[in-house]
Amino acid sequence: MKVRPSALIIENNHVLLLRYNYGGNDVFALPGGNPDSGETLTQAVERELSEELGIETEVGEMLMAGEVLLSPIKDDVLHCIFRAQIVGGIPRINPAQTTALEIAWKPIGELSQLSLYPNVGSCITSMSGGYVGKIDQPFFG
Repeated sequence: MKVRPSALIIENNHVLLLRYNYGGNDVFALPGGNPDSGETLTQAVERELSEELGIETEVGEMLMAGEVLLSPIKDDVLHCIFRAQIVGGIPRINPAQTTALEIAWKPIGELSQLSLYPNVGSCITSMSGGYVGKIDQPFFG
């Protein structure tokens, strides 16, 4: 099982997401990525957001964790979602570091209607956190 830390950044009741397109379908993801060897989860989030979006962040508490079980299609993933805030820079896609097509600020109330990765829109909307268990995640090619 891989571990993928990500950031929940909320400004003006909107969440910072990255838009991808898989098989003709828009998929929105919380920004984050895989930790490098010797890196803590929060360090990985800070580094990934700096590399992919050119922003400096302050990463706070872990809000929720849950598993996406995709075996045998792909590796299972433990998602750890941290509260974060932007403390420097303006988010801009760095195409050398991500395949995301654009940044999207989506209203919190719309998250459960999006193809979201990880699929925790309803948890964010209700601000229920902690261990959310198995995340029902559609597979996006």
